[in-house]
Amino acid sequence: MTVPFIDLKTQYKALKPRIQERINAVLEHGAYVNGPEVGELEKVLAQFTGCAHSVVCSSGTDALILPLMALNIGPGDEVIVTAMSFIATAESVILAGATPVYVDIDPVTFNMDPSQLEKAITKKTKAIMPVSLYGQVADMEEINAVAAKHGLAVIEDSAQSFGATYKGKRSCNLSTFGSTSFFPAKPLGAYGDAGAVFTNNEKHAVLLKELREHGSEKRYYHTRLGINARLDTLQCAILLAKMERYPWEIERRQAIGARYGRAFESVKAKNFSYPKILSHNTSVWAQYTLTVNDREDFQKKLTAKGIPTSIHYPRIMPEQPWYKEQLQKAGVSVAMTEWPKARFAADHVISLPMFPDMDEPTQDKVIEAVLESVS
Repeated sequence: MTVPFIDLKTQYKALKPRIQERINAVLEHGAYVNGPEVGELEKVLAQFTGCAHSVVCSSGTDALILPLMALNIGPGDEVIVTAMSFIATAESVILAGATPVYVDIDPVTFNMDPSQLEKAITKKTKAIMPVSLYGQVADMEEINAVAAKHGLAVIEDSAQSFGATYKGKRSCNLSTFGSTSFFPAKPLGAYGDAGAVFTNNEKHAVLLKELREHGSEKRYYHTRLGINARLDTLQCAILLAKMERYPWEIERRQAIGARYGRAFESVKAKNFSYPKILSHNTSVWAQYTLTVNDREDFQKKLTAKGIPTSIHYPRIMPEQPWYKEQLQKAGVSVAMTEWPKARFAADHVISLPMFPDMDEPTQDKVIEAVLESVS
């Protein structure tokens, strides 16, 4: 029997009555765009994070673009990002017209290394965009301190950490803006693309809502350039149903992550490491990611044992073909000695099955396969 990498079917069965009830309510009132569930979800998400304002939108990528637009970041500006993330992080900066500047990662958390920030800041820098990768929040206190020193905004890319905590506060409520994704495979996933932006600044919240609605202050009255970044009412209905179960799912993910960790702490293989959650953090385990010495061999062994794996991410962002070309056009050297920790991670990370409904026999099968396959 092959273990599922993510099991959304079991989750759906548990939530089916509430999901159907929520969807039926939308079908009855017929407000498929900007229906009442949109505002309801925004209130639920804001309350969950402790943030004053939540603005839902059409994708996690738009959730990064909208804050950049709200800050008037564009051509001639620079935004500091981590070298290792899903491409949407750098992509959003470029789509806003600005230039991403890449810094290396902390090899323990895989998140942005705050000690690399000062040397990356120039007169063109307008914001820092740390990613809370794999479900654990970046070191926001240090990042915010550097940002405050230089008068910069901070946009936390929380696509993988919605529900995680940092020093007692929820991800998405830790900086100028928090942006998250509700892509189906995320810890809290819609049944299609979806996202949200969080802010404690009321003016920013109003601006975000205008920007996602074609820059419209009111209907047919456009005071700024915007985009169509609305979130469909049906997706809001689904997310409202899922939020009812989400605190339990976070607890389950944390229990499974801890059980994996206890099983792997005795492994002494070369270049092997398992995730370490810092004492002031909690994780929502968007992925459970190991580093291994020979990834190709390890992956083949697990596949043979019925254990699926995934690689997040096999190539750092500045080494993606189009992005590397842009750096070269700008006269920026992309030497193999740059971002060494991110490069090492990209060559060695591999993610294991992780989902809240995973029972202990299934966990044991994954654990046994890993212990038998590390070299």
